[in-house]
Amino acid sequence: MTNIALIGFGAVGQSLAETIRDKHDWLKDHFGLDAKLVAITGRSKGSIYDLEGLDLQTLLDVFQETGNLEGYPQGIKGLSSMETITDTNAEIIVEATITNIKTGEPTLSYVKAALSRGKHVVTSNKGPAALAYKELQELALKNGVQFRIESTVLSGTPAINFATENLAGHKITSVKGIINGTTNYILTEMEKGTSYTDALREAQRLGYAEADPTADVEGWDAVAKIMILGNVVLGGSLKSKDVERTGITNITMEDVEKAKSEGKRIKLIAEAYMENNVVKAKVAPTWLPLSDPLASVNGTLNAITVMTDGLEEVTVIGGGAGGLGTAHGLLSDIIAIHRH
Repeated sequence: MTNIALIGFGAVGQSLAETIRDKHDWLKDHFGLDAKLVAITGRSKGSIYDLEGLDLQTLLDVFQETGNLEGYPQGIKGLSSMETITDTNAEIIVEATITNIKTGEPTLSYVKAALSRGKHVVTSNKGPAALAYKELQELALKNGVQFRIESTVLSGTPAINFATENLAGHKITSVKGIINGTTNYILTEMEKGTSYTDALREAQRLGYAEADPTADVEGWDAVAKIMILGNVVLGGSLKSKDVERTGITNITMEDVEKAKSEGKRIKLIAEAYMENNVVKAKVAPTWLPLSDPLASVNGTLNAITVMTDGLEEVTVIGGGAGGLGTAHGLLSDIIAIHRH
């Protein structure tokens, strides 16, 4: 049995619990993974711990009825997130809380605490991965555990593991892509004739954009993700100040129409690349020829193109957001830990 504790019970955490419930027998049959959630804590949803494993159907039913974890009929209640990490029998800590890209906290402290105690960590939180990847990876190696971050970049679509594991043996010289679904949706709608303002408003209505869309439209979300790709895949030491950044707020309908007339399409492209043996990165609206695979990636889809010495360009396209997709990214890392 693999004991798992889950920190964060928003859309991603709930989707992961549902996925483990629905796929438990299949995971055991196909991978020998007997995944047991033994503890869950949510910022405003309480916490629950049972060292024998939680009955996920009962827990999810209770949570749907009450909106709180502590209505579960047994187990230990009231543990903090840190206590859930330090005082339970979990072997894998799955961290799925809201990203703080400025300091990485409190997640950064959670990750350090878990790794220091010899517990594997899987996270969808971009903060620690972007700000302290090398430090955390060294801490994991020192304690004989793994720190895995597949779902930080393209949710459930392979990106980190694709580049570092599936393309192992290839020298990778650059990674570029469409790694923010909100801006891709807005630019796609603008090409259809919708104004930037109306496209943003619709993205907010559909839940693609936050009430304050700054992180997306000004490129900060893409900066965090390209930092992760640059540092993990290319071995860089990027900080946010090192990434050249331009958002999409100044893109006009005239720009979009001019690009169309030239057989091109505007996309917000994030790129990490080598220059004089130094990893550099940038995020900016880019006029792509329609022959570029990234030019055909529309709506909320995301994609990355990896330049290698063996296969040249390899492109992966898929969904880059949503609770279920992110949960599957987390699950892929749990399976990888189990395999090793």
